[in-house]
Amino acid sequence: MAIFLRLFDFSQKVNYKNEVLAGFTVAMTMMPESLSFAILAGFPPLVGLYAAFIMGLTTSILGGRPGLVSGGAGATAVVLIALMKSHGIEYVFAAVALAGVVQMAVGVFKLGKFIRLVPQSVMYGFVNGLAVIIFMAQVRQFKTVSNGHEAWLTGTPLLIMGALVALTIAIILVLPRLTKAVPPSLVAIIVVFVLVLVFRIDTKTVKDIAAVSGGFPPFHIPSVPFSFDTLCIIFPYSLIMSGVGLTEGLLTLNLVDEMTATRGNSNRECVAQGTANILNGFFFGMGGCPMIAQTLVNLSAGARARLSGIIASLTILCIILFGAPIIERVPMAALTGVMIMVAIGTFEWVSFRIINKMPRQDVFVGILVALVTIWLHNLALAVLIGVIISALVFAWESAKRIRARKFTDENGVKHYEIYGPLFFGSVTTFNEKFDVAGDPAEVIIDFRDSRVADMSAIEALNKLTERYRKAGKHLHLRHLSEDCRRLLQNADNIIDVNIMEDPAYRVATETGKA
Repeated sequence: MAIFLRLFDFSQKVNYKNEVLAGFTVAMTMMPESLSFAILAGFPPLVGLYAAFIMGLTTSILGGRPGLVSGGAGATAVVLIALMKSHGIEYVFAAVALAGVVQMAVGVFKLGKFIRLVPQSVMYGFVNGLAVIIFMAQVRQFKTVSNGHEAWLTGTPLLIMGALVALTIAIILVLPRLTKAVPPSLVAIIVVFVLVLVFRIDTKTVKDIAAVSGGFPPFHIPSVPFSFDTLCIIFPYSLIMSGVGLTEGLLTLNLVDEMTATRGNSNRECVAQGTANILNGFFFGMGGCPMIAQTLVNLSAGARARLSGIIASLTILCIILFGAPIIERVPMAALTGVMIMVAIGTFEWVSFRIINKMPRQDVFVGILVALVTIWLHNLALAVLIGVIISALVFAWESAKRIRARKFTDENGVKHYEIYGPLFFGSVTTFNEKFDVAGDPAEVIIDFRDSRVADMSAIEALNKLTERYRKAGKHLHLRHLSEDCRRLLQNADNIIDVNIMEDPAYRVATETGKA
């Protein structure tokens, strides 16, 4: 037993009651969402529930941090809609399995650390945009399908739905002030469920979305031709799905790290996601990734270990096998109220309080990422756009920081002491610092407080060296790196470097090879 507890990161500090109750709550909120995403993508409903079970169980056991909840997520399901329409469900299973292989490779080669390149402004935009998406998804529950068309609820059905949602929210807000012994979300679901059952209130239930009964996920090798043509068809979808899943997963992991003041393992999470998606491809699952809404439900219920995720996934399996008649009668109003509170809790309200203190470019990036997230529902693309813009802004700001201190010594030698990084963005400003025609015969450029960062900088030094040579003047470049000295083809006999003072840093790559 002790070995089992250590294996799954359990300890004596774990509150098992909170873990079990949080697992039940997560299962209740994950099921309708996974069903909705499966139906949205054109998959059989059970494919979404199988994904929730497989993703949840596998990543809870193998994942990069306790408390993170994975399931059949909409972000990855949306990627596969076009493939489903063009080639069918078997190609989807093959694409999901291949996406898992890509994700495992990212983890094995320890590429998960690159999530550190995501700036805080992008994180704010990502989280705020996601909160809006979660909230808007709940608004759809106030619609009904009539003759194949969606229409807003009106009259008594609208009043009943609104009242039950309001009751759910009220319980979640008030109960923590009375007791924290049980998760308020679970209590709210049970109270509304009993109320609807006892008074026979006519309102939308889980059954109105889809049936949830079925058997154990069957093993099945995707029925696709094992050929290069098949690979060409599924690989683009697999690559995008793996990127979307890893982006959302690692950003969620970072968010949980901040909320719990602990540190997760991003590479281990990549391997766990990959393993889960490979299993999805062979066990009738639509694939998925960490789900930020359910993760926040889990954390708000007091869960901090892996047990809650395991309980949630096993609960979903038990519901599929045995409990469908009961769960299908759970009012959607209760689940809608829970998810609305999740959306409110997800939103980074602090971003409004500090907006006047943030640089204008960070405010712009945060708003842009949020809008792209809301508009396209593509979290990976939104984050990528935010990172690219942030990088360009950083390059522009860094380019403006390069400067030169100029003076002529008692021997008539002119010195240029360079401050700030020399790279592609600052090359133009760097060249403007020099007066080749007006300088004396001896010129020294000192890079002690500067760094030559890329090939654009090296080429700029080559050209500057050549300009002074054509003017019949001697140019000495001091405190350059070893790589830079080796690559400066035009400076063979005029570089004056004090090896003892030369900083040991690399220019082009980590290995020093350009």
